[in-house]
Amino acid sequence: MLDDDQIDGLRLASGKKVRLSRRSTDDTFDLPGKRQTRAALEEGTATLGALQYRLWAERRRSVLLVLQGMDASGKDGAVRRVFSGLNPAGVRVTAFSEPEGHERAHDYLWRVHAACPPRGYIGVFNRSHYEDLVTAPLVGAVTNAEADRRIEDVVAFERMLMAEGTTLIKCFFHVSRDEQRRRLRERIVDPDKAWKFAASDVEARARWDEYRARYEEVMAATTTPEAPWFVIPADHKWVRDAVLLTLTTRTLERLDPQPPAASADLARLRELVEVVNVDPDG
Repeated sequence: MLDDDQIDGLRLASGKKVRLSRRSTDDTFDLPGKRQTRAALEEGTATLGALQYRLWAERRRSVLLVLQGMDASGKDGAVRRVFSGLNPAGVRVTAFSEPEGHERAHDYLWRVHAACPPRGYIGVFNRSHYEDLVTAPLVGAVTNAEADRRIEDVVAFERMLMAEGTTLIKCFFHVSRDEQRRRLRERIVDPDKAWKFAASDVEARARWDEYRARYEEVMAATTTPEAPWFVIPADHKWVRDAVLLTLTTRTLERLDPQPPAASADLARLRELVEVVNVDPDG
């Protein structure tokens, strides 16, 4: 997959402006090609699964992936290809849409906090609290001033999560306007994908520059040394998946979760088993 330097090149620096136009949407990182990379993804998922098992057994820390991007940037597909091979008992995927019903009676982070992964889990947010910073002011759900105040809330919220043992991986799937158009057209003509299409997709596309500019502002304001954003090229789905798998695997390798040592009761039980298994004539 990717090496550390390639992954580091996707990381946004804290305190710096973000210019998405200067970042590639179609980089292939010299990967061997779609077919070979897909095969390597299957092997990589097995490695990630072993790390997930150790995180689950340790039960001291958790990992939260935040996936954001323009419409049709591939969030659903990435979740399906990268995480579907893991043990579902230790992975929680939450897709956030516009708040409804009782969700509107609470603060905007209420439903987000409730969906955060418990210790031992990998959590994946398909869209997230960042919709309340990017989309909400653009559609008039909140004022610009309210949205800017929420930026401070989110930074503090994420700082609290990290202090309590959650490692955040924040990913922006960077898709080009031409590739988005191709994928949206595909949704219209393909009966199996038509359910994904919504009028709001066209409305958001018409305001492409506004959404991109708002994402740049928000990512610049919420990138911290402990919880940076990674801008992942998303024009090629297989590259996007390889980057996400590598990033998640490297994060868990750094955490190096360790299952707890055998309890005193288990150690004593093993001794008794050995005694029982001794051959008296041996």
